[in-house]
Amino acid sequence: MKLNLRQVEVFRAVMTTGTIRGASELLFVSQPAVSRLLSHMEIQIGFALFERIRGRLHATQEAKKLYHEVEAVYERMQRLNELASELKEHQEGILNLVASPSLGQMLIPSAIARYRQHHPQVKLGFHYLTHLPLAERLLKQQADLAVTILPLNHPNLAQEEIGTGKMVCICPYNHPLSRLAMLNVQDLLPYPFISYDRNSPFGKMVQQFMQQQEQSPKVVLEVGSPQNACALVQAGVGISLVDQFSAQSWATSRFVTRPIMNAPSLHIYLIHVRSEPVSRLAQAFIETLKTVIAEERY
Repeated sequence: MKLNLRQVEVFRAVMTTGTIRGASELLFVSQPAVSRLLSHMEIQIGFALFERIRGRLHATQEAKKLYHEVEAVYERMQRLNELASELKEHQEGILNLVASPSLGQMLIPSAIARYRQHHPQVKLGFHYLTHLPLAERLLKQQADLAVTILPLNHPNLAQEEIGTGKMVCICPYNHPLSRLAMLNVQDLLPYPFISYDRNSPFGKMVQQFMQQQEQSPKVVLEVGSPQNACALVQAGVGISLVDQFSAQSWATSRFVTRPIMNAPSLHIYLIHVRSEPVSRLAQAFIETLKTVIAEERY
């Protein structure tokens, strides 16, 4: 049993409009033609798609499940048409980038600005995402490159370390910790501490660091990301540990940054799909990004 595209089109039209008449008007064909194609489709697949009650069509549960898959196909077709149009408009090409929020606030925008100076005709897409959605974009080939501070361990993804930073402490201006040039974990203990969801990748990193130091800070709030922590520290809620990249992205912040003894290193990872060759446009962006990272001394 194989369904053809015309049958799928008719089925979707009936599901969308709810009537044979509506489907015929949508597809610019006669009502008998729609009914005939629909009946043939039901015979072919071996079960009813609609129940006819008081002259109206009601989709069966099987039809609803099919419709879900049909809509996914149409979404892919729509994306295909959009891509074809974009490729026609942007002859030099299209490059889609994703990054973790820590790097997406400052580092990647700086690299994009530099890249566009030499590739003004390339259409760029850029989103910053959390860990799992970022990997999903790559695996679905909705992004060409990802840049993140956390490794993505997946057999279908290749990653390269292209920069290094540190975990640092941030505290409000005029805070007692701001008077110290270097902190240790014990220095943090008297003050309200903004931490992270323990199941989040960065939260696990902070928790592991605290356990290694055999200390437990006074947690008053848990947040989802270092960027959230920066905003709260700036508001005076407490102190926190964040990655160096997030702290430096708040150029006009009202908090200060201090190094911590024995703080773990954080790395910048460049990630792409292993089975796909890196395009010329992507390779040019990688070189630009590495230049920016070197200039920032990460």
